[in-house]
Order: sequence, then C-alpha cells, then structure tokens
Amino acid sequence: MDLKETDILGDVIADHWYYRSKAAAMLKILALRSPTVILDVGAGSGFFSRYLLTHTPASEAWCVDIGYDTDSEGAEAGKPLHYRRYLETAAADVVLLMDVLEHVDDDVGLLADYVGRVPKGARFMITVPTFQSLWSGHDEFLQHKRRYTLPALEDVIRRAGLQPQQSAYYFGLIFPLAAATRLFNQWRGSCHEAPRSQLKRHGPLLNGVLGAICKAELPLLAINRLAGLTLFCLARRT
Repeated sequence: MDLKETDILGDVIADHWYYRSKAAAMLKILALRSPTVILDVGAGSGFFSRYLLTHTPASEAWCVDIGYDTDSEGAEAGKPLHYRRYLETAAADVVLLMDVLEHVDDDVGLLADYVGRVPKGARFMITVPTFQSLWSGHDEFLQHKRRYTLPALEDVIRRAGLQPQQSAYYFGLIFPLAAATRLFNQWRGSCHEAPRSQLKRHGPLLNGVLGAICKAELPLLAINRLAGLTLFCLARRT
C-alpha cells in the first residue's frame, strides 16, 4: 500500500470504495484459511493488516516499510500491531504484498527474499496493477516499474519459490470504462502531463455506487482470469 495514497485519502481511507472493496476481495480469497500472524510487506499505513486483525481471528501483525521514520508499536481490535523498517524473520502464516512488487526493479528477488524469512506453509497474498497498455501518469506518480498480466505474475511467483494457489483479476466490471479512459488519454497525449494520482475522494453517492458495483463482482472473483484493474494471487511456500 502506497503512503502517497494514504496522504491523499487521509482518515476516509477505510470508507473509500477502492480500499473497502479490495479488502473484501482479500478476505474472500483467504476464505476459511484465516491468518494467525500477519507479515505485511510494504505496509504503508497498515490498512490491510488492520482490516484482517479486525475481521479474522488473527492475533498479531508485523508491518514492514522502509518509509517509516522509526520503529513503533500499535494495536488494532486489542491485538498487537508492530511497525518496523526492517525485519529479519517472522513466524507468520500469511504474508501480504499489496501493490508492492510493481515498485521494485527486481520483483523476483524481493519476493524470494521474503519467502526465505517465513516458515514453510506460509501463504502469500499478492496484488499488482494490470496490463502495461494501461500505463499512465498514475503509475509515474506512484513510481511504478511495470504492470502485470496473470501469467506474468504467476511466473514471478514460481521463480521466487512459491506455488500459486488462486489467481484472479478484480475490478473487472469497472475495467472497460477505466481502460477506455486511460487509452483515450494516451491518444490525446495526456501521458506527457505532470504525473498525478487518479485516486480521489468521492461524495457519498458516487462512493456508494462504485462500492456496490465492486461488491456485486465478488461472487465472480474466483473465476475471473480475463481482465480487471487489479490482479490477486494467493500462493504458498512449499
């Protein structure tokens, strides 16, 4: 999770349709395999860890991000939440990399590094933005290196020493409009404008409509291997 987006949304992030929908999709993919100890890599504000501490029996979370000024301690739902700039090892059974791999030059190397820091059997929940053809000033603002397709992400995951268990696209129902808008802006030359985030605060009506559309898509999440704005993959360290 990017700290730049946290700065944009501030204290409304938990109610924003995008993050609320993404957290719900994460929980659906984990299904009955609820976490016990969470390692959240590139955690930013720790939104997804805090969501799991609140909505699952998970007892503890470790948030790691080089963007933190110092190590610190917190809590969510009465459970310990640790913020660290670096963590050598973690006895975690679920590792989150929510929109992280696209930020680094060596995505395989980063993922393999964290595979070696957790026990065998640990599950990795990974999300990335999709389709290089949708590259825009939003990616430049967030300092992305690339966007992914489903086969490309699964290849990265396997080369890092993980076994993919479930992969799917999400935000598929709003994908046609978003893709058309980005492709039109590319044609118009907007990609040469100053990089800026496309994530915005919305009024209650639009926020509710977008959230309802994404909620309606959730039952199809397990079978959508065609298209969407975000790609989810659940993988396991064997």
